[in-house]
Amino acid sequence: MTDHLVLFMPSGKRGNFATGTPILEAARQLGVYVESVCGGRGICGRCQVETQFGHFAKHGITSEQSSISELGAKEIRYAEKRDLKEDRRLSCSALIMGDLVVDIPQDTVINAQVVRKDADQRVIERNSAVRMCYIEVEEPDMHSPSGDMDRLIDGLEKDWQISNPRIDSHLVSEVQSVLRAGNWSVTVAVHQETEKSQAEIIAIYPELKNEAYGIACDIGSTTIALHLTSLLSGSNIASAGTSNPQIRFGEDLMSRVSYVMMNPDGREAMTKAVRKSINELIDQVCEDSGIDRHNILDSVFVGNPVMHHLFLGIDPTELGGAPFALAVSGAVHLKAKEIDIELNEGARTYILPCIAGHVGADAAAATLCEGPHRQDEMMLLIDVGTNAEIVLGNSSHAVAASSPTGPAFEGAETSCGQRAAPGAIERIRIDPETLEPRYRIIGVEQWSNEDGFEEKAKEIGITGICGSGIIEVIAEMYLAGIISEDGVLNGKLAEKSDRIFEDGRTFSYLVKEGEPRIIVTQNDVRAIQLAKAALYAGVKLLMDKQKVTSVDKIGLAGAFGSFIDPKYAMVLGLVPDCIVENVKAVGNAAGTGARMALLNRDYRREIEKTVRDIEKIETALEPSFQEHFVNAMAFPNKVDPFPKLEKTVILPPREMNSVQRKQSDQTQQSRRRGGRNRRPR
Repeated sequence: MTDHLVLFMPSGKRGNFATGTPILEAARQLGVYVESVCGGRGICGRCQVETQFGHFAKHGITSEQSSISELGAKEIRYAEKRDLKEDRRLSCSALIMGDLVVDIPQDTVINAQVVRKDADQRVIERNSAVRMCYIEVEEPDMHSPSGDMDRLIDGLEKDWQISNPRIDSHLVSEVQSVLRAGNWSVTVAVHQETEKSQAEIIAIYPELKNEAYGIACDIGSTTIALHLTSLLSGSNIASAGTSNPQIRFGEDLMSRVSYVMMNPDGREAMTKAVRKSINELIDQVCEDSGIDRHNILDSVFVGNPVMHHLFLGIDPTELGGAPFALAVSGAVHLKAKEIDIELNEGARTYILPCIAGHVGADAAAATLCEGPHRQDEMMLLIDVGTNAEIVLGNSSHAVAASSPTGPAFEGAETSCGQRAAPGAIERIRIDPETLEPRYRIIGVEQWSNEDGFEEKAKEIGITGICGSGIIEVIAEMYLAGIISEDGVLNGKLAEKSDRIFEDGRTFSYLVKEGEPRIIVTQNDVRAIQLAKAALYAGVKLLMDKQKVTSVDKIGLAGAFGSFIDPKYAMVLGLVPDCIVENVKAVGNAAGTGARMALLNRDYRREIEKTVRDIEKIETALEPSFQEHFVNAMAFPNKVDPFPKLEKTVILPPREMNSVQRKQSDQTQQSRRRGGRNRRPR
């Protein structure tokens, strides 16, 4: 029997299985959660999966149609009696016949990733690009032969001072019926991007229409967050989020670019997938709020450059290598239907400008939200994702760059890492004397050493460590002396605690015994070091450009940034030294910036100008990046002091490098010689 490599996404778990193994059985052996209520009899339909075909370079696997068995009798029966989508298979029936990539659809997973991107409820001044204009149109008579459309346009100019508007072609045939249905009173939705641009009639409603909505959407490489907002009141009506379905094509951005390069239909597949997810989120917010999607008249989208290009249907391969050329960097204006977003037929779409080749419209939106360009203090704004986007500046000057952190902070590349989902460890503390840990998991309020934790944890299970937990466990291990400044696990502590144990040629730290056994390995520490060093080196380059040695404020954006404890971010050396109280999570700043652009067209002009003024720094071209990177591998840093942090946290004594050690030895010898030669008084 030949073994075949099977990769499950989005978890990334893989294993080898014999020909004819049911996909459900393979998932169970690897610990991949696939629900099955009927015991594999093909009745419940809960075990549905999707298979992905193509060459996945990052994972070293080619998945083909022949790698899975033909539709079986159980699947045919289920499809006849219930509903089995064309791209879905029942994992209890589908058999592995070759190397295969299997995607677990998020709508089938009970313990799905927690997408924590709620809307910021700040009050946003309104000056929407869409206005609802109520007019009463003069009825036609034998003495006034002008057409109904002409009299409607005359009414707009008379009552609203809107001259010579352009009308969408799909409305021309509807004007007469709408006017008569409203007894010659109608509400006209007018889109006007600027005061000087030509107005456009995008929708017409009979009588008074006192509602209009827009959507603001942040397309992240890991998650998508969408907000439904009233264009009239400015209030957020509903929000929804989901995992980005493109994860199955690659965990990080470069993997997705690589997939496009190696698969002729790769770009189209990823574009279709993300647009489908966005339309499903629109369905969800409309259902939650009881609103007809045809009342959505405007939309704003933001995303990093690769997401931006794929959403627009643009091949992103130029972003895969120097000079990282964007196909379009300025703001994009479209009709929503041109990119298959299902809203009102006349709905418009605005996409914020990208700052640079790897600093996208999401960073622009976060900048709009937090406004470093509006303040006197030097503010550092970081959106930590698979590719960290960094903006540093004040009202005088701002600079921006990106740094390739990879997916380590999001649970990938670490032995027990996972995305934020119920059961994931998100907080952890280690006793520096006993080295015993206590932790808290998503879904349970109590800590592991508190009453009631065991009972509640059993209901959802303890499954791994998510991003915020990974930050804290590495930082706590450093503070407790388990790992050195250079990130080496101290094997001598194995004599003190069973938590430290030999693991091959290195040592590991045991967080939790049992199933699953949760540990932190030497390789895990290295993965976090590499990621945080890349981020810090990028920040240092911007500080060099601004000629500053410290920053006044730090904003951590994004879902991951929202759950990082600022103190631990500095202990780790993820961000530079700063007053701890001035390091704040700013939530989904990109989503809030998108809502600002949705509700006020003046913000669109502001960010367009700001992006033009920001100085773009390409880290790959900076000779000092490598030096900063090497120094940043240490905790918190090999050369940079952290005096502000040390007012809050007692850091372990800094280790000396060879040069420092030699200088210290020479000083000690000099002091001893001086002591011997000193004459007594």
